[in-house]
Amino acid sequence: MSVLDSLRYHVGANIIGSGVLRWQRILLERKLANPNWWKHQHIAPPLLSSGRLKELISHHYLKGKFAPGHKKVAWISSGAPMEFLVALGYFPHYPENHGAMCGIRRISEELSDVAEGAGWSRDICSYARTDFGAMLSNKGPAGSLPRPDLLLCCTNICQTVLYWYKALAHHFDVPLIVIDTPFLYGEARQRDLDYTKAQIEEAIATAERVAGRSLDPRDFDATTRLSKQATDLWKAIIESARHRPAPITAFDQFICMAPIVEMRGEAFTVDFYGTVLDELNERKKKGIGAVKNERHRLVWDNLPIWFRIKWLAELLAERGVAMVASTYTNAWGELADLVDVSNPLESAARVHLHPILNRGTGHKLALITDMVSRFEADGVILHSDRSCKPYSIGQVDQTDRINKSTGAAALLLEADHNDPRAFSEGPVRTRLEAFLELLEDAA
Repeated sequence: MSVLDSLRYHVGANIIGSGVLRWQRILLERKLANPNWWKHQHIAPPLLSSGRLKELISHHYLKGKFAPGHKKVAWISSGAPMEFLVALGYFPHYPENHGAMCGIRRISEELSDVAEGAGWSRDICSYARTDFGAMLSNKGPAGSLPRPDLLLCCTNICQTVLYWYKALAHHFDVPLIVIDTPFLYGEARQRDLDYTKAQIEEAIATAERVAGRSLDPRDFDATTRLSKQATDLWKAIIESARHRPAPITAFDQFICMAPIVEMRGEAFTVDFYGTVLDELNERKKKGIGAVKNERHRLVWDNLPIWFRIKWLAELLAERGVAMVASTYTNAWGELADLVDVSNPLESAARVHLHPILNRGTGHKLALITDMVSRFEADGVILHSDRSCKPYSIGQVDQTDRINKSTGAAALLLEADHNDPRAFSEGPVRTRLEAFLELLEDAA
């Protein structure tokens, strides 16, 4: 690491950039605090902490801009353990998070076109195509991304990430760590845990070699503890929507989840989620719902449709419908109890064996059924995601079984989480309106 690059990092990211972002956040907070600026008839004003969220995300990508030459950069799949990389001083970049941001900013189609023009099939995950397009064009909401020194992927979410990261390793000519997690059809066995733990130990050794330093157990303990604290807070944020009216919706959670995915192990993430939870508790005391005049409550299954989040939120809110929970946002909270801060290595193995996509369809059905009960939901929308087949498999049967076991209405909605070309607003609106009429008739 050069002195000049380190100086450039601290001046650009931590002094000038941080100062500008802080001022922008203050201006936004003043706007949010003004009771007269928000005019939406059906949706409550954004949380005041929205300004802090925007600052955190912007600062994260700004630090990525200046990271090369100052610290090592690791690109990580969303299901992989990151705490040891943070403890080793890596800058973590999550292509899936960046892909979601591209979807929200409506540039994922353009980037997918770039990838498809280079030969990548439209049938593969739209996150992967967005990432390949950003890699080849150096375009995106944050401009060009920092070149990785190391790649880390874990097969606990899908097999696509394995081939995706192999392609990245070939393009960038950097080491690739693959953590292969046994699929859990039932409970995890000791040999599953030992197998995963051994791979994480090998991953740490590779990361140490690339970083040129050894992992300090005290740093690993500290990042695991901070990660646990943030995950506990995130779980509490999700659970706050059990209250009537719900102070936060799943659509809010989709936007608010960025730090729990790519900024775990950091004190500022814990502080941020603590602030969000305080705001939600205040809303509960005052009886403020995220959806004004909440009448019906729904659960969402699968990834969000990033480029239509606002449209869906408003369409539902106009009819008094609050999307109070999501299996997707829940995935970063449901494993909080598996984290053991006294044994970070074994804890990492246990946690990363148990994500929803590394378990059978029966587990997801039981989870949705439980969420319908706990959140007192009237119905479930299952997003049949063209790009995420592991998440969508079994949904046809699950739709029928949810209705029979809980009495809740269930709708299968076909779309794609990041490719607008696989979304047709007219048919989606028609199906949603028919579904919402069914809820009204059942009320």
